[in-house]
Amino acid sequence: MKQQPPSANRVFIADDQPEVLDLLADKLRSRGKVVEAFPSGARLTERLAVDDDGVELVVLDLDFGAGEPDGIEALRRIKEQWPDMPVIILTGKGSVDAAVDAVQQGAADFIEKDLYVEDKLELSMEKVERMLQVLKENTRLKAENEELGRDNVFYRTELGKRYRIVSVSPQIQSILEQVEQMASIPRPVLVTGERGVGKELIAAALHFGGDRAKRPFVTLNCASVSENLLSSELFGHEKGAFTGAIETRRGRFENADGGTLFLDEVGNTPVEFQKNVLRVIEYQEFERIGGTRTIKVDVRVVAATNADLDKEIEEGRFRADLYDRLRFTEIQLPALRERSGDIRPLVEFFSRELSREVPSISHREFSGEAIAAMEFYPWPGNVRELKFAVERALCVAREERVGVGDLPPEVRGGDFGNQMSGGTFDEHMAAVEGGLLSRALSAAGNSQKEAASILGLTYDRFRHLLRKHGAIGGS
Repeated sequence: MKQQPPSANRVFIADDQPEVLDLLADKLRSRGKVVEAFPSGARLTERLAVDDDGVELVVLDLDFGAGEPDGIEALRRIKEQWPDMPVIILTGKGSVDAAVDAVQQGAADFIEKDLYVEDKLELSMEKVERMLQVLKENTRLKAENEELGRDNVFYRTELGKRYRIVSVSPQIQSILEQVEQMASIPRPVLVTGERGVGKELIAAALHFGGDRAKRPFVTLNCASVSENLLSSELFGHEKGAFTGAIETRRGRFENADGGTLFLDEVGNTPVEFQKNVLRVIEYQEFERIGGTRTIKVDVRVVAATNADLDKEIEEGRFRADLYDRLRFTEIQLPALRERSGDIRPLVEFFSRELSREVPSISHREFSGEAIAAMEFYPWPGNVRELKFAVERALCVAREERVGVGDLPPEVRGGDFGNQMSGGTFDEHMAAVEGGLLSRALSAAGNSQKEAASILGLTYDRFRHLLRKHGAIGGS
């Protein structure tokens, strides 16, 4: 079945009276339309079947004289193949009943041919253009909904079985228990942590692990939108609300109705914008920019930031009342350097994921030296940076195992790489091992049991390594 093309400006007219064709064609051309005229409905539909590109309207007479199919037959053919195509019916005196029948069969309007036919066409065109605007908006909304559906499929895939958050860290396991506890509670959640730690995955887990899993999961990175467009992006706008607002547009809150809205980098938003967000969270209502109609929604908000909101509040850049409202529950994600025991399973996971995504890149193991270098590196970009490093290494590696030389320079260099100028492999590995023990103890507040847990080691194994490096101490 053919669909109406999205482009516009072409109009097809069919009438058996040349003077009517000329009159209406001139009127339509004065409105900027490209007009093609036909002496019968059959000729019009034949042409439409060959070239329907940009045809936005058909004007069709009801009666083409003896031996020709009537306009109703042409209308049926058009509606079968182009169901969204607007059709205006032309009718002579005494044919109003037939015209009404045509409208019931899908015609957009009908015009009686008389002395005022030009003016009637003008009014009918205005009506049809309003219909086209609604159709265009519906098409856009359908595309948005399809995009939201694709996003939901992506997050279901990304989370996979359960949440697909790869970790052996007790800290992350505790967070996942917190996620399960909060998933079906329709209250805001604030997710904090450095860039790249996986805040969006936690937001998705909160959505897909709860009662709203089959409803939209909509995201907005507040830092990626200019301040003057943030409100429009979130709340939508009415046509003519500002320069460039050529059509009414729904915002993210409307798109997320019944589901979850994830506001990433919420700490970077203007204070005035924060006030409007607070109102929607509290009352679940808002108005589009330039609009007066209050729109009610049911949206669960999950917000994320890597900013120090306490400091932002002190300096007047973040509203304390919004902060209080968002952190009904606060989930703090640890940096990757604080859970280096997760690096090995994450490397394995990303390697297998890339080989599935790109069959020409086979899954390969990383050498002990490469893993040690990655465990030593502080990962300022956290899991996101690790994923990039693993994928890059797999793409450039030429050996069966990925070596330290295949890693990005900053990972194989830095503190670890600078130590490679002399000494044996065992000496370098001992230095790396000692550094890992020291960092784990520091992260655990000098608690050996906690440090052992961070590194994924048994307590006895951890104590043995401390003795080996002459670093017994702590609790």
